[in-house]
Amino acid sequence: MKAIILAAGMGTRLGKYTKDLPKCMLNFLGKSLIERQVETLRSCGINDIIVVTGYQNEKIKIAGVKYYQSEKYAETNMVESLFSAEEELSGEILIAYSDIIYERKIINQILNSSVDIGVTVDDDYWNYWQARLDVPTSDIESLVINKEGNIIELGKVCGPEQAQVRYVGLIKLSDQGVGALKQVYHHNKDLYYQSNEPWLGSKSFKLGYMTSLLQAIVNAGHEVKPIIISRGWMEFDTIDDYERANKWAKDNTLQRFINLQI
Repeated sequence: MKAIILAAGMGTRLGKYTKDLPKCMLNFLGKSLIERQVETLRSCGINDIIVVTGYQNEKIKIAGVKYYQSEKYAETNMVESLFSAEEELSGEILIAYSDIIYERKIINQILNSSVDIGVTVDDDYWNYWQARLDVPTSDIESLVINKEGNIIELGKVCGPEQAQVRYVGLIKLSDQGVGALKQVYHHNKDLYYQSNEPWLGSKSFKLGYMTSLLQAIVNAGHEVKPIIISRGWMEFDTIDDYERANKWAKDNTLQRFINLQI
């Protein structure tokens, strides 16, 4: 399996911390976020690692990985960043956001799942969300699983009843799943790339979120399965995220949510 880490974004919600630094290079307990990811992936046997860069790309320096540059990072979003590395889209793939960290057990669980298109979701995220956000209901997205165990909706603004699990930012694809992803992407690109109209929860196709592409895959009739985990991960998307995580580390309460030794 190869891993593709999406690290092109500007990280504007992190304010002063990413003024001159990609958010994947934020230091957390002595290592950058992306260093932690790469170490975790390698410890689980994933050594073919691709990083898609964009903003401040020259500051992302990890030995032994392959780089692709998203040339239009300032005017596009995650979907277009992923397809900057389209030539790598074959075989089994793990797609990872660059602003998350996670325990080895999560990657091992993903590796052991026999799905063609698997979306990692946390069924025990609410305590983390309450600690992370002053108003936890201000940032919840739908993730609806039907009685057959397939994801049928994700990424929409919703109430808590439609967000019993939380999308983590890790997607597993078999070679067949990669084929479906590419087919759906190119079909939608042909239809919507020149449009500035909203696209499946994104402001436009060019500004497409990964959740929007996943919804397009669902809408095209492909099975998208949840890979269900319970805690063991964190996201660094805002100033509050970063500062609170450092506070938890300092006051020894971080292990409520993640154990970085595992």
